[in-house]
Amino acid sequence: MASTMPPVPAKDDVNATWKYLEAGVDKIMTNLRGGMDMKTYMGLYTAIHNFCTAQKAVAGSSFTTNNNRGGAHLLGEDLYQHLIEYLKAHLAGVQAQSKEHVDEALLTFYIKEWNRYTTAGQYNNHLFRYLNRHWVKREMDEGKKHIYDIYTLHLVRWKEDMFFGTQESVMRSVLKLVEKQRNGETIEQSHIKSVVDSFVSLGLDEADSSKSTLDVYKQYFEKPFLDATAKYYDNESKQFLAENSVVEYMKKAEARLDEEKDRVPLYLLNEIMSPLMRTCEQSLITNHSQALREEFQILLDHDKQEDLGRMYKLLARIPEGLDPLRSRFETHVRKAGLQAVEKLAQEGESLEPKIYVEALLEIHTQYQDLVNKAFNGESEFVRSLDNACREFVNRNKICKSGSNKSPELLAKYTDTLLKRSGAKMSEEDDMEKLLTQIMTVFKYIEDKDVFQKFYSRMLAKRLVQTTSASDDAETSMISKLKEACGFEYTNKLQRMFQDMQISKDLNGAFKEWQSNNLDETDVKASVDASYHILGTGFWPLQPPTTPFTAPQLIVQTYERFARFYNHKHQGRKLTWLWQLCKGEVKANYCKVAGSKASPTFQVSTYQMAIMLLFNDSDSVTYDEIAEATKLNKETLDPSLGVFIKAKVLIAQPDGAKPESGTTYKLNTGFKTKKVKMNLNIGIKSEQKAEAEDTHKTIEEDRKLLMQSAIVRIMKSRKKMKHQQLVSETIQQIKNRFMPRVPDIKKCIDILLEKEYLERLEDDELGYLAPPPPSFFLHAVVPDRLANKIAIITGSSSGIGRAIALSFASHGAKVICSDLREEARVPGPSGEASTTETTVQAITSAGGHAIFVKCDATDSEEIEALVSRAVAEYGWLDMMVNNTGITVELGTPHGPRPVWEYDEDAFDKTLQVNVRGVFLGAKYVARAMKD
Repeated sequence: MASTMPPVPAKDDVNATWKYLEAGVDKIMTNLRGGMDMKTYMGLYTAIHNFCTAQKAVAGSSFTTNNNRGGAHLLGEDLYQHLIEYLKAHLAGVQAQSKEHVDEALLTFYIKEWNRYTTAGQYNNHLFRYLNRHWVKREMDEGKKHIYDIYTLHLVRWKEDMFFGTQESVMRSVLKLVEKQRNGETIEQSHIKSVVDSFVSLGLDEADSSKSTLDVYKQYFEKPFLDATAKYYDNESKQFLAENSVVEYMKKAEARLDEEKDRVPLYLLNEIMSPLMRTCEQSLITNHSQALREEFQILLDHDKQEDLGRMYKLLARIPEGLDPLRSRFETHVRKAGLQAVEKLAQEGESLEPKIYVEALLEIHTQYQDLVNKAFNGESEFVRSLDNACREFVNRNKICKSGSNKSPELLAKYTDTLLKRSGAKMSEEDDMEKLLTQIMTVFKYIEDKDVFQKFYSRMLAKRLVQTTSASDDAETSMISKLKEACGFEYTNKLQRMFQDMQISKDLNGAFKEWQSNNLDETDVKASVDASYHILGTGFWPLQPPTTPFTAPQLIVQTYERFARFYNHKHQGRKLTWLWQLCKGEVKANYCKVAGSKASPTFQVSTYQMAIMLLFNDSDSVTYDEIAEATKLNKETLDPSLGVFIKAKVLIAQPDGAKPESGTTYKLNTGFKTKKVKMNLNIGIKSEQKAEAEDTHKTIEEDRKLLMQSAIVRIMKSRKKMKHQQLVSETIQQIKNRFMPRVPDIKKCIDILLEKEYLERLEDDELGYLAPPPPSFFLHAVVPDRLANKIAIITGSSSGIGRAIALSFASHGAKVICSDLREEARVPGPSGEASTTETTVQAITSAGGHAIFVKCDATDSEEIEALVSRAVAEYGWLDMMVNNTGITVELGTPHGPRPVWEYDEDAFDKTLQVNVRGVFLGAKYVARAMKD
């Protein structure tokens, strides 16, 4: 196609040059689709280039400036200003045409003209690139304002001459489209997307034209969009809530929030997401939060998990939206727990621990499930659940105020579960699940020391009576308690297991000794028996409460064992716990129904003593039984009652009470279908007395624990306000039990009397140095080293001897070790003299100690020392490696020079002080681990 453009004008004629360029620019701006041939394009580009490199401009130019800067002149402002005027005129026409359109038609027109204009701007920017590279760049480098590259100039003119005059109409049209979509109508989403893009493109940084901002978009699009959104949802939410239920409204609100979230990626900027969601949340949730919260209790009462979850998600979106819900949830759970327990309270003392614990678990499980599913396991709701559970577990109708009933019942339920008779679960996983449930309730028990006391006594009975379901279950439970409360809480429980293993080994050794030392006649005459040796400091067992004369049939057997044990462990005292002993007697006078076999009665030792009296006579009077057994009435009467109830014995006269004048006759007509019949039934009076004794022990232990905590705090702080001391004591003890403030104050008064503390001014207390150690240990932490087994090397004299004597005075059993046993201490004249040995000093004072000669540098002797200690006492608790020597480094005239040091003496020092410590630690640590 032939070019219609005139020839390129002279390069120094501004008016001719612009007239020539205007035709080309107009074609680009209005008829770009018509195309432009290369010749025409190059002609336009050449005209711009020629003008910008002209030596001088025509004097009559209407835009003349003084550009004389030396050398070749770079002209361009004339063309730049002509282009501005052209764009203004062009956009004035476009704006005038826009007024002929409204709503979607206006958007269509605006977008069409915007696209045409920006495309033309890009072409013009390319056409005027020489102007951009030279004149525009120079002006911008010199800091001239309102100078832009040609494309940015197009945007600036659109913003000034088109946008400001049409943006309100355009936004009204956009918002109408959005409202249609919110009302469910289908719209042309691309229109809104294009408008958003145009608003963003107009965000020019006036200070730096190379940068852009979102100022135009935020002011002219985002703000009116958010205002319209708030108005729309304010109106809709009020109307919907007035016509529908709160549950239906929550569904509507949830759907609307999802819609707005999905709207953003369709045609909005991502930056609007947060303010848009806040706006919607204000209109849909915050404005109606009170109505939602009032519905919360109704949903809780009817266990509407799905609706509660919906409410949680909505209110979680707004600040402090969930706070009232957490408080109401805590109150609701506490009330539910108290009501569940109240239903059981009518059973009184006959309440089964299993039923009580399962009731607590049922409430916890129900609301734990609700928290997990409806409240997403949120930590604050978990805390509310914990607070509620802690309240109804510790302060309910069964517990009453300050009662220890919950930990006691939990311990009893645990005992039932871990007993062989109560463990009906065949799968280990089921047992583990039940133990985990126990720990769930245990977590909320405030008086964990009460649980510990009852649990330890029941564990002791399970171990002694061999009624545990399994060792694995027992150790699993102890591990769980240890994880929850620490090593100290379970230390004695673990030592009970160690005692049982030691007893097992000891029984094996005793049987071997019998087979090696007794003839066949003695063996046949002996009663087959096994023995448990229980450490006094670890087993919560009391001596018998009644005198007792054992049957002659078993006296010989247990005395033989006592001799064997005392020979093996010199210095130890055995106290026989007859109330825990049991055995079996065969009833040869009757038969099991349908069998030729005689039944076997499982009885306590007290019952055995009673039954064996009938070997000599078919009838025995009450007084004869009492005289033969020496049992007190509180023990004898219930034991006889078991036989009467089981019809093993017959009281004469019929129905006579156990008292003087009553005769008991063997029921030779006794019948039973059982091969073994358990008559060893606990005596209720003993059980009640034991429970009372346990509670009494707990109170005493608590006093000592509080005193210890107070002393520990004051020793650290030195001075403290009275109220602060009370608060700090509660913080330190509350993991074991919740102390009462009056009890703490009483303990403070006791310590003031004992001069551990003193009163200062302004209600302040001060710490005083404690009395002598022995008084402190026995008064505040009694039996601190009771039954602890300690090896002390270098104990024949000096510091080692003092340590051994001190340890023994506080209840420890000491293995003294040294190269010689004799103590060598300074005499009156300063010379070394021999006095009583350390072991003699300990045993003469009533303590336990043995001596083992040992060279601390000899590994075999150290190993033998540890082995002897374990063989003697069964275990090790500690070792004090006191052995040590020093190199003679000086002379009477001053320090010895290093070149005069004796190398053999130096080597010996290393052997004793370094190697000796290593060897002791090596073998003792292994023994403690085993």
